[in-house]
Amino acid sequence: MNQLISPSVLAANFANLNDDILMLNQSEADWVHIDVMDGVFVPNISFGFPVLSAVKKIATKPLDVHLMIIEPDKYLAEFAANGAYMLTVHYEACPHLHCTVQKIKALGCKAGVALNPHTPISVLDDIVEEVDMVLIMSVNPGFGGQTFIPNTYKKIQQLRAIANQRNPNLHIEIDGGVNVANALALLQAGADVLVAGNAIFSHAQPKSIISTLKNLNPNTQSA
Repeated sequence: MNQLISPSVLAANFANLNDDILMLNQSEADWVHIDVMDGVFVPNISFGFPVLSAVKKIATKPLDVHLMIIEPDKYLAEFAANGAYMLTVHYEACPHLHCTVQKIKALGCKAGVALNPHTPISVLDDIVEEVDMVLIMSVNPGFGGQTFIPNTYKKIQQLRAIANQRNPNLHIEIDGGVNVANALALLQAGADVLVAGNAIFSHAQPKSIISTLKNLNPNTQSA
């Protein structure tokens, strides 16, 4: 499957968010990644429903909403009502994960499950056939400026092998430190959705970076 690019608006210019979303509309981006952080599950606080609703009014791409929050079940309906296409919850925050996934699907959204770097792929054994996407965190969530964790490649390979047998349409999304330098290796390992923030929004030509990521060919040999 061709890779999807999901730029993270957490790295956008919030003094001029309208223009950044319009730029994404005109780009080769597939989704718009929205990181929701509560200051409890992760140490930072980002944004919630008002920003999500505002982005939805401008964005022409599906909203890829990543909930880094405790007790996400309390808010699923409101996130769905505010325009979420993909709703991703953390395995570590959901004691009744199967029930949470069912609730997301009942709301008409695609269901994703995220794993922190220390969480093994094996915890998904009883849920992998039920979800539309698994998000593998390649840095620890909520901490800025971190180095990409190389063990991510092994986790992607493990998950893709399982998915090929049990859920061939499963999306594998990578979030954290994704850039032009490591994107090809991530795709070759088996990822097919790339979240990039600073790599896109800090560049003078963000649409060109999106295009580069979108048009990488994982079937080519790395240099």
